[in-house]
Amino acid sequence: MRLTRRHLLALGGLSASALFFPQCRAVLRQFLFSPGGEVVPAHPVPAAAGGGKKRVALVRTDDVGAGVREAVVLADGLAALDCRGRQVLVKPNVVYGKPPPATTDPRLVAALLALLKEAGASRMQVGDMSAVVSLPTRPNLEATGMVAVAAAAGADLLALEEGEWVEVRPQQARHATAFHVARAVYEAERLVSVPVLKAHRSASYSFALKNTVGVVHARNKPWAYGGSTWEEVVAELNLAVHPRLYVADALQVMASGGPWSGEVMRPGCILASTDPVALDVVGLGILRHYGKADHVVGKGVWEQVQIRRAIELKLGARNAQEVEIVGRDLTAGDAAFTLLLDRVRAEVGTA
Repeated sequence: MRLTRRHLLALGGLSASALFFPQCRAVLRQFLFSPGGEVVPAHPVPAAAGGGKKRVALVRTDDVGAGVREAVVLADGLAALDCRGRQVLVKPNVVYGKPPPATTDPRLVAALLALLKEAGASRMQVGDMSAVVSLPTRPNLEATGMVAVAAAAGADLLALEEGEWVEVRPQQARHATAFHVARAVYEAERLVSVPVLKAHRSASYSFALKNTVGVVHARNKPWAYGGSTWEEVVAELNLAVHPRLYVADALQVMASGGPWSGEVMRPGCILASTDPVALDVVGLGILRHYGKADHVVGKGVWEQVQIRRAIELKLGARNAQEVEIVGRDLTAGDAAFTLLLDRVRAEVGTA
């Protein structure tokens, strides 16, 4: 972790506040102390991540439950997940305690849990760690509706900073050469990532690759490695764990600003894929369609630093020839969705 002048000022403020506020003491501990933990090997990238077509389902829907089911079916997600008789951890984006699109829509998580239960998952968990300045996570899970959703589905709820950590040392990393991952996530039999699509002031955008940041310790968040390496670190953190399925929230998207606030657009879509790079380039196509964020509009989807580094690390699709976009409109017919789908295919290069 590199302590810049900005970090030192933040630590000074936190130290003063910690004298009076327990929440600030919790944040300060995350900044200052390594959690320790057993050194474990990075999980290998699933074989499905290399070679062949990577399908991304893009579903327009007014019914979240139907949209989740359709997207997962189109992406052949349940076969890839193979969750019957297994424990499944669902990881939404709960960066803090505000409603969508700052955070994942809880209706999407509820629909996914219902589908996993139907598919025979033996145990379900919902877990995340909020941004360091928004800790502790548990009140944010309550405020965003994740507590109620998990309880209704019979799933366990995890605030990841409350649990144990393991240390991963991926050989391919240039920056994140040793970092701590929540043990619950590392040891999950099956992991499903449920990101929400946002522009991001520091990482350019936040979607499948960026959602993994919520499973690492505060001392290993991308900003800890220096501003110029933010986006490469996002990709490198994905060397540690590999969700078998991504079910993504684009019901509302943060088309500019992000990740806390920004201009909101409403595509009304749910996406699914087994490949984070393919999913991210499709998400970038959606953001470019709206044209609100200069750092997204100014680069082609394959030119984003997160994408380039993820390809170098062999984390997913390498080019447009390896991506297949399957669109489906479950509404009475939305002309805006047809325009969106055509634009996304053109941006990705599959048109």
